[in-house]
Amino acid sequence: MDNIFRIENISILTQALNQGKPKHPLISVIDFSSVDLESIVRAGNQKAAIDFYCIMEKNLVPGSLKYGRKHYDFQEGSLFFMSPNQVFELESPKKSECIYGWGLFFHPDLIRGTSLGKKMSEYTFFEYDTNEALHVSEDEKSTLKAIVAGIDNELSRAIDKHSKSVIASNIELLLNHCMRFYDRQFITRNEPNKDIISDFERYLRSCFDPGNIDTAHLPTVKQCADEMHLSPNYLTDLLKKETGKNTIEHIHYFVLEEAKNRLLGSSSSVSEIAYGLGFEYPQYFNKLFKKNLGMTPMEFRNLN
Repeated sequence: MDNIFRIENISILTQALNQGKPKHPLISVIDFSSVDLESIVRAGNQKAAIDFYCIMEKNLVPGSLKYGRKHYDFQEGSLFFMSPNQVFELESPKKSECIYGWGLFFHPDLIRGTSLGKKMSEYTFFEYDTNEALHVSEDEKSTLKAIVAGIDNELSRAIDKHSKSVIASNIELLLNHCMRFYDRQFITRNEPNKDIISDFERYLRSCFDPGNIDTAHLPTVKQCADEMHLSPNYLTDLLKKETGKNTIEHIHYFVLEEAKNRLLGSSSSVSEIAYGLGFEYPQYFNKLFKKNLGMTPMEFRNLN
């Protein structure tokens, strides 16, 4: 069984990275050029779980960080986000490799009770997979680096009653820029996105294909994302940007279209149709149908 090094607070993190005592107990900015990754790996701390948020802008030859079962592609100017309790694995770099960039690490307690704390769920990229990293331009890198430098400067000040709100506001500014840059990334990848949407719609059609009795089912968001080789959040955000509907809305649209076809094209009962579409409980099918179409399945059948 793999041993996982638990990093419960900022102090443990800075000590593990040989950075000394942190300036603030709940947040730290790390300059990766000062981190001796090879010695850390030699010490046996390869696999770790961090109990706080991480934003890392790193430039490194690919293959030195393993997240889950995937190697993270550290392309030039890429940002990677992690939410608390995620596990990652370090691998020893080659002698010719160098690492630089920055990392911002902050504990959930830092933003608890702030406006940022209330809206953290909106920054869905913290749940993206590693292959869905944010790739930023030189101008975008400069913008983010300036904000991080401002946070680091604030950490050098003595903590006072304004520290928490000032730091949280700067983190929120950083994340808002990242959200903007992700929106730009979705746009610039328009053609690949269209291929994903086509594959996604093809998959949904196959789920409700009456000819595939053994495989027909009502898919979950995770099943759809797995089929597209994407994280659930990334797929939902991509669909929302491109079509205006999120993943679950697409699933509901396809299942209801198929339901209407079966209601009008067969003599099967509503319950039989519900079970045939993958619903465990016909009541849920009835509720979904009425919510979206304003009438029950039976009312729809009788009307037509």
